[in-house]
Amino acid sequence: MANPQTAELSAALRMLPSTDELLTSAAVQAVVSDVGRTRAASLARAAIAELRAELTANITAQSGRAEAFSRESLLSTANKKFDGLLERGRRSRLRKVINATGVVIHTNLGRAPLSKDAIEAVVEAAGYCTLEYDLETGKRGRRGDHVEKLICEMTGAEGALVVNNCAAAAYLVLTVFAKDGEVVVSRGELVEIGGDFRVPDVLTQSGATLREIGTTNRTKLTDYARAIGENTKVVMRVHPSNYKIVGFTDKPKLSELVELSRKRGVLLFEDAGSGALIDLGRFGLKDEPLISSSISDGVDLITFSGDKLLGAAQAGIIVGRANLIEQIRKHPLYRALRASKLVYAALGATLESYLSENAEASVPVLRMLGLTRGEIEIRARKFVDRLRSGDVEIDVVEGQSVVGGGSAPGETRDTSLISIRSSNTSPTEIEQLLRAAETPVIARIENDSVLIDLRTVEESDEDLLVEIVGSVIEVL
Repeated sequence: MANPQTAELSAALRMLPSTDELLTSAAVQAVVSDVGRTRAASLARAAIAELRAELTANITAQSGRAEAFSRESLLSTANKKFDGLLERGRRSRLRKVINATGVVIHTNLGRAPLSKDAIEAVVEAAGYCTLEYDLETGKRGRRGDHVEKLICEMTGAEGALVVNNCAAAAYLVLTVFAKDGEVVVSRGELVEIGGDFRVPDVLTQSGATLREIGTTNRTKLTDYARAIGENTKVVMRVHPSNYKIVGFTDKPKLSELVELSRKRGVLLFEDAGSGALIDLGRFGLKDEPLISSSISDGVDLITFSGDKLLGAAQAGIIVGRANLIEQIRKHPLYRALRASKLVYAALGATLESYLSENAEASVPVLRMLGLTRGEIEIRARKFVDRLRSGDVEIDVVEGQSVVGGGSAPGETRDTSLISIRSSNTSPTEIEQLLRAAETPVIARIENDSVLIDLRTVEESDEDLLVEIVGSVIEVL
């Protein structure tokens, strides 16, 4: 005897619209010219597949009957699913958001926002540009030549090279100089950075052998001296940019490692991570290595990021002795890891801001870090005064901003926060409403309140943010 649910399901599935029926419906035809027929067909198939799965689950669970459906109702439901898939696709594209978290270098939100000059430079370079063309000679030029000279001028290095990120920069250095040899690293520096990037794994992939020395909290110069042997090619110093060890700690000065490595005839390589080009002590960031200081100490090669404290685009920057840089440039792997014209454009404009001594005003990361709690409080109180709170509790409270992006662990900046709380709506629901806005607002939740930190909000976005927050408050 046939299973009744099987018969019901078969009857319902026969009423499902075909892909062609859904594509030729008026609602879908209205958007085909915008999305293209191929994309529309793909979405139509996905919408019907979703509807088929729901029907199957519904009838199999004996909660639905085929007679409850019609071809017209199923076509209408398929149209709604098509619209939902289309909207989800649109919302999943890279979009502008308002970062109201107070995390200045927010990895999930694209790390450092570009300066106005950098954005203009990227737009100019987006078409044909002088990426590898020498206007003076009319012949092929060297890729990134201008940017490399700016980096050298800023850091005091003899040579510089740009690749697509800092992990690639470290991998390239180790591949060129440490393959089939040993790399001496302190156990306290065998870090894991975001996205499962681990220093030991990079060493292994480069063909080098890791030689661990010292302990997690204390590594002495004598540990390095004892570890360097005939197969040692590189002594590596890693800045632990995303954590901090305090208390009973010890490590040799960089100048001491320079002297030791030169005496033993091995390279000293420092992975500096966040890329501080100027002294950030006045921003409360006292432990970030200054690239120019490492160069003046005599480190052979240094790698650092372009999209963290430097405040430009994602890039891995290698600086150091000219002969070593040229060896890296000639390695086949460099071509696979090199940066695009848009990266060079953003880097160039940002570095020019540093050299013109205008970076603290024009580079967003530095400008945001430089804001005082008092300056932010003035903005926050004006912001709150523009909102009609109704039954929603809106206050200005003291709090902390963080650097983020694996930079300056444990270091915070005093700030003033806009606190939003409702007796009728949970903080999670309020945060979701802000995130669902046409221009999504990314806030944070603490102590049962939604918090907005204007440190990471451009003043030019405040009118829009007031509008979005006001709209959310109206529906609470």
